[in-house]
Amino acid sequence: MGFWTLFEVACMPILQVLIISLLGAFMATDYCKLLPEDTRRYLNKLVFVVFTPSLMFASLAKTVTLQDIISWWFMPINVGITYLVGGIIGWIVVKILRPKPHLEGLIIATCSSGNMGNLLLIVVPAVCNEDGSPFGNRSVCNSTGLSYASFSLAIGGFYVWTISYQMVKTSAMKLRAAEGFVSRAEPNNESDATAESLLLKGGSEIEVEVGVTTVATKGVEDLETQAASSPKQKGEASLWVEVLGFFHQVLKELLSPPNLGAILGFIFGATTPLRNLVIGAGAPLRVIQDSTKLLGDATIPCITLIIGANLVDGIRSSLIKPSIIIGVVCVRYVILPVIGIWVVKAAGNLGLLSSNPLFRYVLMIQFALPPASNIGTITQLFGVGQEECSVLFLWTYLIATFALTTWSTIFMWILT
Repeated sequence: MGFWTLFEVACMPILQVLIISLLGAFMATDYCKLLPEDTRRYLNKLVFVVFTPSLMFASLAKTVTLQDIISWWFMPINVGITYLVGGIIGWIVVKILRPKPHLEGLIIATCSSGNMGNLLLIVVPAVCNEDGSPFGNRSVCNSTGLSYASFSLAIGGFYVWTISYQMVKTSAMKLRAAEGFVSRAEPNNESDATAESLLLKGGSEIEVEVGVTTVATKGVEDLETQAASSPKQKGEASLWVEVLGFFHQVLKELLSPPNLGAILGFIFGATTPLRNLVIGAGAPLRVIQDSTKLLGDATIPCITLIIGANLVDGIRSSLIKPSIIIGVVCVRYVILPVIGIWVVKAAGNLGLLSSNPLFRYVLMIQFALPPASNIGTITQLFGVGQEECSVLFLWTYLIATFALTTWSTIFMWILT
């Protein structure tokens, strides 16, 4: 496959994102007024609660089986490495450039979180369908590549809706604390008044629990006070408060709607009797799969329209420094792809990977993707950094047209 042919293949999904983003920007202008701020907020909640979980379930239940999950065990580790390395380098970028505190989580998230889903769902099958593809039989490559991309979508979703979600949430807490919305003197004791539940109820302010000062999400104020009232048991009680608070927070993030959709998708895909209930022309409950797929198909267009609509406000009011954009671009398109080559080559030499070049190609390309589009959804949920996120997305996706093509060519040359 020639460079220009590959360039065309890699450009198509990026151009789709840019075109839909521009449409969203036009719809948000004063001339059109179809996507004002309130509309974007409610549409974003639909994406979070309905569309994304449906996409997760439909993709996984149909394409990923128990045998696939076992044989592709290295992929979750590979995605974890992209998050770990990207997060560390993103933290270094933050320390060097010193952005505003409420943007720190956004910058680290964009450095660590790649678009593991919709781009791969387009790029990998497209590469397989091209004449001269290095990955063998077209139909087999297409089917296998779709399964890889769906599994990558699910794994990436878990990481985005836990790690990236927590990064942006922490930044939102800093912003609300600075604005006076969070007060240690008035802890929030309502059992259902979590940051996520208030957002889903349409609250404009995010009330959060503030506990141990070193980790903003650990502990609960009233439990800390109880521990202080018993000096003999203070140390032990404080430790249990931290441990229980940590696991409560992790469980809450894991049970977010997108993650629940992915969990159900894994269960139905890996369990043959359940799979036969919803998957296939003769499945008695195939209408469930058809319905969730129909809802899931709305996820990517809605997210992209929202990003484009936020771009209008971002161009007007965003004060994000060019150095921050350059820093994120360098992390995503220079440093991470080089590390990805080394990681996949090392894992192959250690015998941790199968000899399938398509699988290794997907692992490598996970290091060279633009930021995850779900970050835009998360910033909209917490009302922090939406405009800056859109500006970052505009530049990273524009540059991805050339960067993704170049690295894809290099990866295929290495593997073949």
